[in-house]
Amino acid sequence: MKLLKLAAIPLLVTFMMREAQPCMAQEKLSVEEIKAITEEAFIYSFPMVMGYGILYEYAVDVKSGQYKAAFNQIYNTARVYTPEDTAVVTPNSDTPYSFVWADLRTEPLVLSVPEVQKDRYYSVMLADMYTCNYGYIGSRATGNGAGTYMISGPGWNGPTPEGIKKVFQCETEFSLVLYRTQLFGPDDINNVKQIQAGYKVQTLSSYLNKSTPAAAPEIQWPAIDKKLAEADPFAYLNFILQFCPTTGTAEVERPLRAKFAKIGIEAGKPFPLARLTAEQKEALKAGVLSGLAKIKQKVSTLGKDENGWRVGGAQGDRAFYNADWTLRAAAAMAGIYGNDEVEALYPLLSTDSEGNKPDCSSKRYTLTFSKGQLPPTNAFWSVTMYDGKTQLLIANPLNRYLINTPMLPDLKRNADGSLTIYIQKDSPGKDKESNWIPAPDGPIYVAMRLYWPKEEALNGSWKPPALVPTK
Repeated sequence: MKLLKLAAIPLLVTFMMREAQPCMAQEKLSVEEIKAITEEAFIYSFPMVMGYGILYEYAVDVKSGQYKAAFNQIYNTARVYTPEDTAVVTPNSDTPYSFVWADLRTEPLVLSVPEVQKDRYYSVMLADMYTCNYGYIGSRATGNGAGTYMISGPGWNGPTPEGIKKVFQCETEFSLVLYRTQLFGPDDINNVKQIQAGYKVQTLSSYLNKSTPAAAPEIQWPAIDKKLAEADPFAYLNFILQFCPTTGTAEVERPLRAKFAKIGIEAGKPFPLARLTAEQKEALKAGVLSGLAKIKQKVSTLGKDENGWRVGGAQGDRAFYNADWTLRAAAAMAGIYGNDEVEALYPLLSTDSEGNKPDCSSKRYTLTFSKGQLPPTNAFWSVTMYDGKTQLLIANPLNRYLINTPMLPDLKRNADGSLTIYIQKDSPGKDKESNWIPAPDGPIYVAMRLYWPKEEALNGSWKPPALVPTK
């Protein structure tokens, strides 16, 4: 989704934790060992706790202001995202979203998609509670024809029902199903609504017209508060891990969980914070801070530096991450629930052409694509502006947050056929406003998106142009 960042991290414990004898005291761990395990656990937990925050606001807390729908029910956002959407950072404003938070504890979920016109891009991304992308439906992955698919939880091993094209097995008991449907422009929204109306979601028992299985146990969901200044994510992690069994492909988690148990991280148990000594608490704090520093450092080096943009894939499945928890955490910090590289490539602006962090409080910039050098895609591309402090969309007089492929007919080309985009806080003049992306009065965060990128974008033959300061 390129969907939380620094202002929203870490998510904090807001529920009372029962007292427990700390495992680290039993193990007689040294301060250095506590710090090292804490650092690794914090990095590991970062995207999972962030993802839980989104789950809680979207599917649990009906008063969150970001609530979408109950579990196993689809919610269609029949508009693109605006500055009012604050639950996730770097949301795209190209494709209206549809969401399902799937509860797979008792039975699989069946997803049906309609036929979508050939020139319209759409995708359905399946992400587990580890924030790994474990499957895709849509233009690139399965085509634009109608079809019915199924996602199952880690404990399901039944036969594939008739009419199901493919079964996707999720390693965790809850899953995000994230739909993106291309919008060609404001006048196209009714067509998008019609497509969204064709996205059907039902439980397997409903699909088979059979009796519903016994309901899973009710869950006491711990509340999320993202405004507190100090963090302790491990109580959240213990809560989340009870829905992440170490079975099947997740068996590789077992040695890591055993290591984390030494400091009190165990699925479904309270984290023993109240019984720790002052020295142990200091070691925990130091581990969290060093872990956060490593994640931030990783974000700054994601992908390759190409003309001041960081270009490269940071999201994928378990095999893609290959136990690189820092990469997984950095991907979440840069923009949680992003696509695999083959689905969407995300060049992220790091510096301008002079090597400086871009800031529109005192500078204006241009981004010029040479003739024939627009981002190469099988679907479409966009350049989106965010506040550099929050990574949220920016309110502006034009209500314009990006420039993308569908807008090309309305953009002005230079005499040599190149295309210049103006990035600044004030209007560049009425004659140039068609090519203007309004910026905040301060640091900026710019994300380029190439949906279904062509090979020249993936292999580095094409490179994004540099952001150039102007007088």
